Amino acid sequence: MMSSAFTGCSDFFETESTRVIYDDEDHLVDANDTIYSVTGILSKLQKIGDRTVLLGEARGDLVTVTDYTSADLREVANFEISDDNIYNTPSDYYAVINNCNYFIANADTAFKNNRNEYIFKKEYAAVKAIRAWTYLQLVLAYGRVPLITEPILTLADTRKNYPMKDIQGICDYFLHEDGLQNMIDQEYPNYGTIKSLPSRLFFVPISLVLGDMYLWNQEYDLAAAAYYYYIANRNSSNYYPTTVNRVYWQDDDFDSGVDSWTSAFSDVSNASLSEIISLLPSDSVRSEGTYFTMRDIFNTSSSNDYKASLVPSQSLIDLSASQEYLLYRKVNNTEQLTYAPDNLTDYKQGDLRLSRAWYNEENMINDNGDRYTYQNIRKYSISGIRTYRRTLVYLRLAEALNAAGYPKFAYHFLSTGVNNKLLQDSIIPCYRADSAWLSNFNFPTTTYVLQDLFNDQTGNTMGIHSRGSGYTPKNQYYTMPMDTLITDSLALIAWQQEKVEDMIMDEEALEFAFEGYRFYDLMRVALRRNDPAYLANKIQARNGAESGSAVTTDLTDVSNWYLHWKGQIGY
Repeated sequence: MMSSAFTGCSDFFETESTRVIYDDEDHLVDANDTIYSVTGILSKLQKIGDRTVLLGEARGDLVTVTDYTSADLREVANFEISDDNIYNTPSDYYAVINNCNYFIANADTAFKNNRNEYIFKKEYAAVKAIRAWTYLQLVLAYGRVPLITEPILTLADTRKNYPMKDIQGICDYFLHEDGLQNMIDQEYPNYGTIKSLPSRLFFVPISLVLGDMYLWNQEYDLAAAAYYYYIANRNSSNYYPTTVNRVYWQDDDFDSGVDSWTSAFSDVSNASLSEIISLLPSDSVRSEGTYFTMRDIFNTSSSNDYKASLVPSQSLIDLSASQEYLLYRKVNNTEQLTYAPDNLTDYKQGDLRLSRAWYNEENMINDNGDRYTYQNIRKYSISGIRTYRRTLVYLRLAEALNAAGYPKFAYHFLSTGVNNKLLQDSIIPCYRADSAWLSNFNFPTTTYVLQDLFNDQTGNTMGIHSRGSGYTPKNQYYTMPMDTLITDSLALIAWQQEKVEDMIMDEEALEFAFEGYRFYDLMRVALRRNDPAYLANKIQARNGAESGSAVTTDLTDVSNWYLHWKGQIGY
């Protein structure tokens, strides 16, 4: 019933405004029109960038509000979002969608230039992917939304009845009716460098959008295949390893560390191997375009009177500290395994990623002589909202494989990394009946070289947990879950799936804190387990088990997970 209800959308659009870049169906006929229309879509996409992060992060369990948080952002964090909240503006999403609809309806994909080259095909595929991605963000935020696939150009168009779709309905449309699958190999446009960023970063890969939709639609084998497809074809050579970028201690004094991890959040120079896959551009100057507000929300500076709006939650701090960091050294051809002590300061106990992503210092003095607490979230060193990055693809691949019934396969992405030798020796023997399907995942051993510190092989692939918790392959506290009392193989796999899923969720928290994924990760697992209390308990504990939470909304009621607006959209 939720997928078949209808609604008019007159309040979503102002037909006299510039929400639609063109209203002349004969306008898209040359390369200049193409570039102008696509960059116009990108400019409208900027408006939903910051709220994509904030709706996903402020409602999660990894950050919490401060005394200086705005009323609007506080409403978001407390699940009390009013109709006039600045983050509750569905028309901004539909401005993107409507311009995409117009381009898709009017671009002539058979049109060629004087060199007999197709003009619109690259842009057409890119715009289709942007529309699908935007619809996914919209429905995840609101739960039920009107599906509109034709451009709205007149007042009469706004008054039509459009089908309301829930998450499954939106995913079904783009997976099975929109034709995205047919464009998965289409090359995207490249407009060079725009505001110091390669324009290739502004477009989302179709295979990853499809992977996300399959994941939300609980078609896990297809989700895994889509994520792997991106990995295998990223550089046309089946070469896109996890890398060995990490934060680690150099010696057992635990006072000197090395960081090659945080640079991944700003390095966009290596087109083939960059950690950042795509991002939504933003402007760092208030007078230009759509201002990038993440620095003002997360970081202290004179522009926000040295007051941060969101800070790491006690839940995140506790999770990071609870990890067992293993320092691995080889002395005289003998392994030395040393676990970091639990009395390290500056949030360096356990996993090291939090201490590198978040820098804070108390009792600072500003220009006015007032004391304040300095905070810097290093993930926002460049202006732009990351939509996809390399490690996200690998962890979502692990999530999909685990949910599809292959927990040991998923576990190895966390612990050791994966190549064909490990796949054949350690994974396929556990799932003999599915060996043919598992063999489709091809990670050539000569290309994907696993880190092996005993044999002095740094490699290019390692378990993702090693990015912050030391040498995971030898860590006795980080092993494949096993219960010898469960003798039925299917029951054991089901038990392992939940345990490995918990490990994946913890890893996603450690790796992606402050990036805007957390609430939706919790939501996806709660829906998969049919357990709303899973999400509710995580949110209620974000300020620590003793202090409780400011959230009074009943989060065991799934309808309270979503925004709603004027009775026209939402659950």
